[in-house]
Amino acid sequence: MTISSPPVSALTIAGSDSGGGAGIQADLKTFAAHRVHGLCAIAALTAQHTRGVTAVEVPPPAFLRAQIDACFEDFDIGAVKIGMLANADMIQAVTKALDQHCPPHIVLDPVMVATSGAQLLANTAIEVLRKRLVPMATVITPNLHEAEFLLGRPIPDLDAMREACDALLDLGAGAVLLKGGHLAGGDEVIDLFSARRESGGRMRREIRHPRLDLDAHGTGCTLASAITAQLALGLPLIDACSAASDYVHRALKLGTRPGRSRILVLDHFGAAERV
Repeated sequence: MTISSPPVSALTIAGSDSGGGAGIQADLKTFAAHRVHGLCAIAALTAQHTRGVTAVEVPPPAFLRAQIDACFEDFDIGAVKIGMLANADMIQAVTKALDQHCPPHIVLDPVMVATSGAQLLANTAIEVLRKRLVPMATVITPNLHEAEFLLGRPIPDLDAMREACDALLDLGAGAVLLKGGHLAGGDEVIDLFSARRESGGRMRREIRHPRLDLDAHGTGCTLASAITAQLALGLPLIDACSAASDYVHRALKLGTRPGRSRILVLDHFGAAERV
């Protein structure tokens, strides 16, 4: 039997969702759907389902660091996705590890705000994320609430989204994919991509999809991990973001309701089969 060459690997550093719809579980499904070998370092354990979170347990930062180091010691990691980090100590542990291992790409999904708009991270942790993690990122993928917390100002419309992208780039991120799903009104969801040009100036692109009248779980995790998988496979950044957004849209349209709520869980593998 001939053994093929090792598949490309991608690492997610995030929280575990016991309900299987978001977090580490969504990330690993997304990696598998893209035929990328998925690795994980669990930064938080949650007891949750489609109706909410009932408990959270945060491991010691040293154990998170041990997971990350173990992955880099044995695998060629093409890209890293960062999701839920519960506090400043966990953020510091991740930044120190990535400073040492220097992965080619880092996709930061700055999970700071619940769907309700409630703040999940203390202000001290948000400041560490802003100053330490954002400048390390190849691309950050905030929703509007998260971008508002990072910038300390409201983002009420599309013009404000464009200004916010510039401000987020000024924080040091290599690129921004600002998700517009929470923007009120309209038949389309508009995500804005912005990045610095090597020749100077900024490039911008709008990624548009029809708005779906659905309440879903795990879309942000899935988008960031799909970008991570595409970058690990060698796709250019703007193409990776566009392809990932298309993938999430397909997975939403094919989603199911495995729990007892009306919350939709994405169909990762159905979406992949339609590529």
